Amino acid sequence: MPVPDAITASQLSRLIGTPDAPLVIDVRTEEDVAADPRFLPTTARRDHRSVASWAGDYAGRSVAVTCLRGGKLAQGTAAWLRHAGARAEFLEGGFDGWVESEGLLVSPERVPARDALGRTFWVTRTRPKIDRIACPWLIRRFVDRDAVFLFVAPSEVLEAAERFGATPFDVEGVFWSHRGDACSFDVMIEEFGLRSEALSRLAVIVRAADTDHLELAPQAAGLLAASLGLSRMYRDDLAQLDASMGLYDAFYRWCRDATKEGHDWTPGERV
Repeated sequence: MPVPDAITASQLSRLIGTPDAPLVIDVRTEEDVAADPRFLPTTARRDHRSVASWAGDYAGRSVAVTCLRGGKLAQGTAAWLRHAGARAEFLEGGFDGWVESEGLLVSPERVPARDALGRTFWVTRTRPKIDRIACPWLIRRFVDRDAVFLFVAPSEVLEAAERFGATPFDVEGVFWSHRGDACSFDVMIEEFGLRSEALSRLAVIVRAADTDHLELAPQAAGLLAASLGLSRMYRDDLAQLDASMGLYDAFYRWCRDATKEGHDWTPGERV
């Protein structure tokens, strides 16, 4: 019998990486996190003991709560969150069950420090085309749902990073940038430990479009055309990023679910 207010690892896995994915709240104990510091995509770490003081932060949001095994800590926290107005479920089997199901996990070593509101800050060059949109998409869908992105003149990226405590990406001479044939998107997938068949397939498309090697993937020409069109539709870089999220959502879902599906229509046939 299904457990009320629970979400299974299989159900959550289908939502991860999509706009409908819940924010994951990890309430494992410090000892449990020390034993395995990896975390589920878009996780926020919170202390279950102080849930009454922070539950209101998630009012109106969809969340999935996990502890080590999906027991009292996750279920109690989820109940508090529902009391505060969140749409909260607990993850059946908890973190251990997620690991057993081979669910996607983020390596924490390279995740930048978060501010008091739990957000990471990033900075890159203005007028993004491909890599500087693909990377924010990856971060918001798999690492930090509330990540903040600053777009500044190329000559000001490093200075802005220092002054505002932001992490620079997709510029020369920084950690999060091209490495050999790999573009910044490839680097982020590797460093965050986000290895999946769908993301690997998407990375080839992004790399082909970003480095003008369209022969690597037939879908890259479409991504390039759409990206260049979006860059001309929006003067504001943040507005362009918001509009482009759906483009990468669609490419990701194709990479995950639809690579073997074709489409054809013969005139005169009933459809």
